[in-house]
Amino acid sequence: MFQEGRDAELLLFASPSFPADPEWASLTLGVFVCQACSTFHKANPNISRVKSVYLDPWQASEVEFMASAGNDAAKAKYEQKIPAFYYRPTHTDCQVLREQWFRARYERDEFVYIEKQEPYSTGYREGFLWKRGRDNGQFLSRKFILSEREGSLKYFNKHDAREPKAVMRIETLNATFRPAKIGSPNGLQVTYLRDNSTRNIFVYHEDGKEMVDWFNAIRAARFHYLQVAFPGASDADLVPKLTRNFVKEGYMEKTGPKQTEGFKKRWFTMDDRRLMYFKDPLDAYARGEVFIGSKENNYTVLSGLPPSTQGNRWPFGITIVTPDRKFLFACETEAEQKDWIAAFQRVINRPMLPQEYAGTQTHTHKVTGM
Repeated sequence: MFQEGRDAELLLFASPSFPADPEWASLTLGVFVCQACSTFHKANPNISRVKSVYLDPWQASEVEFMASAGNDAAKAKYEQKIPAFYYRPTHTDCQVLREQWFRARYERDEFVYIEKQEPYSTGYREGFLWKRGRDNGQFLSRKFILSEREGSLKYFNKHDAREPKAVMRIETLNATFRPAKIGSPNGLQVTYLRDNSTRNIFVYHEDGKEMVDWFNAIRAARFHYLQVAFPGASDADLVPKLTRNFVKEGYMEKTGPKQTEGFKKRWFTMDDRRLMYFKDPLDAYARGEVFIGSKENNYTVLSGLPPSTQGNRWPFGITIVTPDRKFLFACETEAEQKDWIAAFQRVINRPMLPQEYAGTQTHTHKVTGM
């Protein structure tokens, strides 16, 4: 006879597709889920009915169902046709990405029927997003057009405008969700290069699906561009290049190139090898950029500041040594100092790619002001 408790636990853990450290199980879908993902299952009982693996009582039939189903079987059923470019969120990603991944799989069957992928897979997308104004900081409705054929993302200041306000080339586009920074749960930051300098636009849409569809449409356009640019590359080589999160962001103090000016508080963004600083986190363009090379090219990060340094109010200094000069920064807390040093060290430890050498001189001295 089946016994609740220990017998249920043993049978559940015997499932061949039992993931690491799950706390919940969906009796509807036959999958085990972590604490973070269980939020979406609990909020949608019409899609998924969940039980605690450890705390809830289990019937013999429920345990047998979970043992016969499991995550591998659900993956085979609900993830048959996921496009290579589609972003698969992890438990550390923002809520809108994780929620829309849940709905795409279990509610909309997007990875079962290819025709349901049209909103982001056709190479063309047109619609309206709320975009933050560069000068007034207000979010205004703007028309956006993404065209894989033209190789660009455009936006128009007026709905009936013939000429775009900005043309962003697909080859330099990056998109990353920054909800806290933008102030919207669906906030997306899009960066691109113009005259070899980074430009930012900040957009959102009230509908989470709409924003995630735009994000994956950008990834799809980038994927097809890279397939042409690198015809011998595999999908595994190209997918990490589609979009990227920033290495680190946050406030630090900095001084000028002569190191005699007073330190000023600035918002810093480490994007790949570009360390950019802004007066405000939502500035459209950086006041300066510093290229961070590799240790093989004599780049070093040090804890602390030179003994003669004056003017910094924050006590935890960082010195970045480059072949041309030293850059001095200060953090408010020791924890922030350690985080920044670790981030810099990861970049410096990474060997430079051949194409990165070409931009070294251009980026290193692009320091335009405090």
